[in-house]
Amino acid sequence: MKKLFVLLLLTVLMFTIVGSTAAADHENPLQDKRVRQAIAYAIDMETLVEGLLEGKAVTANSMTPNGDWKVDGLEDYDYNPEKAKELLEAANWDSDYELDVVYYYGDQLTVDLMTAVQAYLDQVGIKMSFRKLEGDLSAQLWVTPEDPAMGPSEVEWDMAYAGIAALTMHEYYNRFAPGAASNSHTPTDEKLGELIEATNATADVDKQKDAFYELQEYFNENLFAIPLYYQQVFIYESDRVDRKGIPYGNEQFAYDWRIIDWDIEANDEGERVLYSNSGPVEFFETTFVNPGSYMPQKFLFDRLIVADENLTPKEGQLAEDYSVSEDGMTIEFTLRDGIKWHDGEPITPEDVKFTVEYSARVPQLNAVASNTYSALEGYQEYMDGEADHISGITTDGNKITFEFAELDPNALLTFSQWPPLPKHLLEDSDPVQAQRAEYWQAPVGSGPFVIDEVSMNDYATFVPFADYWDEGTGNIEKIQLYPSGESDPNIVVNAEDGRVDYAYSKAVNDAKAVEQMEGMKVEPVDIRYTRLFYVNKFPHEEK
Repeated sequence: MKKLFVLLLLTVLMFTIVGSTAAADHENPLQDKRVRQAIAYAIDMETLVEGLLEGKAVTANSMTPNGDWKVDGLEDYDYNPEKAKELLEAANWDSDYELDVVYYYGDQLTVDLMTAVQAYLDQVGIKMSFRKLEGDLSAQLWVTPEDPAMGPSEVEWDMAYAGIAALTMHEYYNRFAPGAASNSHTPTDEKLGELIEATNATADVDKQKDAFYELQEYFNENLFAIPLYYQQVFIYESDRVDRKGIPYGNEQFAYDWRIIDWDIEANDEGERVLYSNSGPVEFFETTFVNPGSYMPQKFLFDRLIVADENLTPKEGQLAEDYSVSEDGMTIEFTLRDGIKWHDGEPITPEDVKFTVEYSARVPQLNAVASNTYSALEGYQEYMDGEADHISGITTDGNKITFEFAELDPNALLTFSQWPPLPKHLLEDSDPVQAQRAEYWQAPVGSGPFVIDEVSMNDYATFVPFADYWDEGTGNIEKIQLYPSGESDPNIVVNAEDGRVDYAYSKAVNDAKAVEQMEGMKVEPVDIRYTRLFYVNKFPHEEK
């Protein structure tokens, strides 16, 4: 397979990239779905994944990655240049038309991929040039036409190579809705709009899945965008770790990984220490932007409920149960009795209410959480300073109720990702400058491990929380983290030095290096990260 890929690249080197584009009418040939299908059939993604991506990705036939949110039976668009030629002939493709493809990544891998795609398309009679965008990317990529049905296009490209990293399924498809903000590429399609609307019309997870299944089938047939591959996350584990069969999930978010059930072999000093990365450099990262990307966020805090390995919400953690009204407009949680913060103070519904109101004022709050909180009754009055609290949040004993003015289909997922925070330690801080709060130098949480010792930009250690509500079955006595950001440039070196028992990354080169080490294994996990070509189907005023 790699020999085939080398031959492909040698062929590619024979092509000269040109920047000019042939003149064309105002009509856009990419409006014809047969042209989009031909492009998909023309690209041998299996060879590109095996060769260029070294097998560290999964070919895509849908925006939705593999898992229980994906419908079966979709067309794979496997490599078929003859089929591509037939479709182009049926669509009366103009062989003088040259596709203008743009991208914004700065790595050599992207250039190599574009070069390979250029060669594949040439083989079926499609000319293509490609260029890297610089400067204001939003203005060059995502400006919505004044007329979302007819255009003309406000951007200059034919296809844009990009990626979608999503927490919710809606993040994949809402951007294709008629007139949606940043929809610079897809003219109004009545059926597509109705199917997208149906996915947003319910908070019931099973009904959401059914709606997404139907949407995926229509999207797959029409290829409003061309999915290329699913980027994976790579979980690194030493042979000292026993996960007890607990499923792997998307490590960038919070899911039911139950580290309290893991076993770890003792080190030379007889201590059962789990070594990892993403320890604090200058401070502990807040949970407002990325709620689970850093190790401390994953075990210092519990959520109201938990998500499974597929990021589907379910019962568990601080709320002993919850209920959702039939119309999805009311959600009620009942907190467990006796749960405590790491400083011994009780965790109450007032902490939950405070956290939502505080988070609503954090400028960097993640869009998924922001969408949930802004849908609450009384949100706008609170944000405008006309009310001291969000009226849609009420407490009664151990219960907290959320009343929504607008349906948010992802509310349950939000409550499985963003943890309650202690009111008594944060109420005097400024949410506008949330990261600067003294609290994030040594956060008091609610999770199964508590801070033991911190030496910023050196190491941090954590020990089991004696008053945690769930005893678990594991034997980890200490977690020791070494400092790093979300991407750790030292992951390979630390793994070689025995300082990694668990970690993760999305870097193919790191994964290849770690899996060669004795005593280490690499587990690839499908995540909600899809690489694709956006296809601009609006007519161009000039081309």
